[in-house]
Amino acid sequence: MSETAEETATTTATRGAPGAIAGVLRTARPKQWVKNVLVLAAPFTAGKLADASVLIDAGIAFLAFSLVASAVYLINDAVDVEADRAHPTKCRRPIAAGAVPIPLAYGAAVVFFAGGMAVGALTRWELLVVLGIYAGVQVGYCFGWKHQPVVDLCIVASGFLMRAIAGGAAAGIVLSQWFLLVTAFGSLFMVSGKRYAEIVLFERTGAKIRSSLKKYSASYLRFVWAASAAIVIMAYCLWAFEIRQDADGPVWAVVSMVPFVIAILRYAVDVDGGNAGEPEEIALNDRVLQILGLGWVASLVAAFYF
Repeated sequence: MSETAEETATTTATRGAPGAIAGVLRTARPKQWVKNVLVLAAPFTAGKLADASVLIDAGIAFLAFSLVASAVYLINDAVDVEADRAHPTKCRRPIAAGAVPIPLAYGAAVVFFAGGMAVGALTRWELLVVLGIYAGVQVGYCFGWKHQPVVDLCIVASGFLMRAIAGGAAAGIVLSQWFLLVTAFGSLFMVSGKRYAEIVLFERTGAKIRSSLKKYSASYLRFVWAASAAIVIMAYCLWAFEIRQDADGPVWAVVSMVPFVIAILRYAVDVDGGNAGEPEEIALNDRVLQILGLGWVASLVAAFYF
């Protein structure tokens, strides 16, 4: 190779390295880290957000979960690279576009996972167990469970549940059985509602949908989110009465049932209309839902902290 060719190759490699690093960071999806705020749910409902040590543990859980979740995103995009390249929008993902080599993606996933476990080790060993189970389940999802009907819904919903459990595990908080039921079926309600919206959109417009959804019917998904909504409302009401009985104070926990139930029913209107494809957009655009959410949070703050 001539000197000029060597210089050109070196320049290309130098430019490629920063691009690959940027691609890895994009694939890690830091924007999705906002989901991990759920680790604060357990400290909040335990009335311990004012405890500095609990907040530190929750912060560690947030960072640890974020790193482990990013490792899963990297593995997912590496496994789905061929399918993503055939997709009209996913083809722009760094791995599918060739900006990040597949071996680098897997190597980065190992680094992110190891970093997350190392951070999690700063708190309690229970957090490491939750992180390990989350990673194992999600990797199984990446390598084939996503194509199994019902299993895929439960795995996606379990991700939100494990985030809530992680906050309690890190801070040493014993979680109420009703808290776990509300979180579990609330997550299933959101996930099945989103899938239902995708099915409805497909039936109306013929838009492309994920392959796993082809095994579902709109009526089945409607049944799942309706059943989940009923269970989450019942579990929340029982939880609210338990809080009222244990606290033996103001009735704010019971009052919180009103905005909570109305908000679930309000969101169900969007689900039934097939407009719940992006739950965060509904939350940001529906002013009534926002007011109900603020009322719910305010009543819980009054119940737990006053």
